[in-house]
Amino acid sequence: MPGAAPAPGGATRGGWRRIVLKMSGEAFAPRRADAPVEHAGDTSIDAAIVEQIAREIVEVRRDLEVDVAVVVGGGNIWRGAAGAGGGMDRAQADYMGMLATVINALALQDALERLDQPTRVQTAIQMAQIAEPYIRRRAIRHLEKGRVVILAGGLGNPFFTTDTPAALRAAELSAQVILKGTHSGVDGVYTADPKLDPSAERIDEVSYMEVLNRGLRVMDATSITFCMDHGIPIVVFDLLTPGNIRAVLEGKPIGTLVS
Repeated sequence: MPGAAPAPGGATRGGWRRIVLKMSGEAFAPRRADAPVEHAGDTSIDAAIVEQIAREIVEVRRDLEVDVAVVVGGGNIWRGAAGAGGGMDRAQADYMGMLATVINALALQDALERLDQPTRVQTAIQMAQIAEPYIRRRAIRHLEKGRVVILAGGLGNPFFTTDTPAALRAAELSAQVILKGTHSGVDGVYTADPKLDPSAERIDEVSYMEVLNRGLRVMDATSITFCMDHGIPIVVFDLLTPGNIRAVLEGKPIGTLVS
């Protein structure tokens, strides 16, 4: 895979052999032309979208020989912060959100396996009938055998977003990059919200410290700091544009590189 010039933090685009793909639950939500993502429809999972993402994962795994671990969110089904905002106990609401991530993980697993891609779901909360518990060495072995590993259940603890397990698992599994897929038509990190500010400009490359100092919307601050401390670059890109996962891994200037 072709590389590119070093980014501000010394990272280069492309050439990665093991990745963590972070996708929010909203990426799985059905789309309606007249509704925003958070009010996309009555169903929580769009099978066509899940199949599209699964096909792209299978293609890059096969053609580029990339080890792929996926961290999924659950916001299309339940958001812990929303439940807490409605008066629910925050820990309880967050546990419900963790269970929602498992539903999405099983949906993605089904789509991958229908494409003949061996897959394992591992969860931070044990539920032995449907998934393996997350065990680092077992996850690494699955990746070495060519299986896609889907990591669900967050960290298994409340009060954390799914950004944090994406960063932690990337370090544990010796992933070389986190691909942070967006889902709302925004194709990277901007100087302002491009949906509200027409003058907002996309940033091609940015340092971790600039993300923190400017409050740019990439991942939560805990995750950015963790990635900075462990030298894990992040690429923020539009997950739902066909071919984008492959383009990012081939080193094309897609989205925003944080390093």
